[in-house]
Amino acid sequence: MYVEVKVPSTSVATIDESAENLPIPLQRLMGRFTLRVMSPADGSLPTSSLAPYACHPALSRGRIFAEDESPTRTVYQRDRDRIIHSGAFRRLKHKTQVFVYHEGDYYRTRLTHSLEVAQIARSLARSLSVDEDLAEALALAHDLGHTPFGHAGEEALDEAMQPHGGFDHNGQTLRIITALEARYAEFDGLNLTWETLEGIAKHNGPLSGDLPWALNEYTSKHDLELHTWPGIEAQIAALSDDIAYHSHDVNDGLRAGLFAIDDLADVPILGPIIAEVRKKYPDLQKSRLFHETGRRLINVMVNDLLAETARRISAARPGSVHDVRHHGGPLVAFSEQLEADNRALKAFLFERMYRHYRVNRMTSKARRVVADLFTLYVDEPECLPEEWRPGAEHLDRTMRARHVADYIAGMTDRFALDEHRRLYDLYEENR
Repeated sequence: MYVEVKVPSTSVATIDESAENLPIPLQRLMGRFTLRVMSPADGSLPTSSLAPYACHPALSRGRIFAEDESPTRTVYQRDRDRIIHSGAFRRLKHKTQVFVYHEGDYYRTRLTHSLEVAQIARSLARSLSVDEDLAEALALAHDLGHTPFGHAGEEALDEAMQPHGGFDHNGQTLRIITALEARYAEFDGLNLTWETLEGIAKHNGPLSGDLPWALNEYTSKHDLELHTWPGIEAQIAALSDDIAYHSHDVNDGLRAGLFAIDDLADVPILGPIIAEVRKKYPDLQKSRLFHETGRRLINVMVNDLLAETARRISAARPGSVHDVRHHGGPLVAFSEQLEADNRALKAFLFERMYRHYRVNRMTSKARRVVADLFTLYVDEPECLPEEWRPGAEHLDRTMRARHVADYIAGMTDRFALDEHRRLYDLYEENR
């Protein structure tokens, strides 16, 4: 038996109640629903098969500024493409995760990390029969608001901004995609769909209480329902981020010599993986051992997430994305055991990598660079470059500080270091 649900553009969504399992290939795990969406007669949307709890592009709440939609792409594909073509996305190439850009071009950057997150998110979305393009868009956008120099840069900018509302990279991402990207003739920002904005704002779950000023400012004009959970696609993107950075931070730390492969023997998840690889390939060279460990770690985490998520979906039986948002907890999750193992791995990386003296020395310098730039620009706005200077000196202290924070947050590691040298080195030629 089928239950028909009318949707825009004459598409018809049908829930197959006779199915024994969840959508392919999740049906191999557990559950029982399938969503089929027919293409409209004019062919403006491709035929797709999504779970009833997915964010379907034909049911999108739309964009702030009305536009004619693409005849060849869904609204979420268009969102993804706009993110990829944004200036903020390109700058991720020279923004780092842990190591500063000049320490070697092998280590992950924000760009390579975002691409790895997007690959994992697409795979998970396909397995769970939800919208791959939305999951990918959220994965590609999730780090757009990060400052230069990783978390050290953000901490320094947040400290400098405390009298003016603080700084938060998630709020900055929303600010970039809704205001700072100045590319289109008819609007500021990227004019993304409501679902993409929602997923970026609250991909880690509902938000309440004392929110970052950028989030407060935007949601006071455009309600993103911060009190609810985000859609399945946003939940996927959030945990894909965890999977990607665990794997590549281990790999980068090994290659940088911050710890040895034998140091991981007692770390949950990794210890058994390394033992298994060594048993099967006793003479494997180190670089291949590092990579094999990382790829197997991803596989373990992905399979655990799929199994736990299938269990939760089967128990909750969501019939729509509304049910997902009002479920009262995440539907996409790791098992309790893997969560505990993740905490142990994070503790190891914190102690042996993120607080390693070599990393500490560089992050200490990075904090000083960010703090120096902020102080100088706020006190002497005439030192801002031409495109950021007009009117800055007439802003009150808080608005000027936020203007400066927008500028600094958009810098790459390389540009911030060069700018600091130009402004503070008396022998450096100013250009």
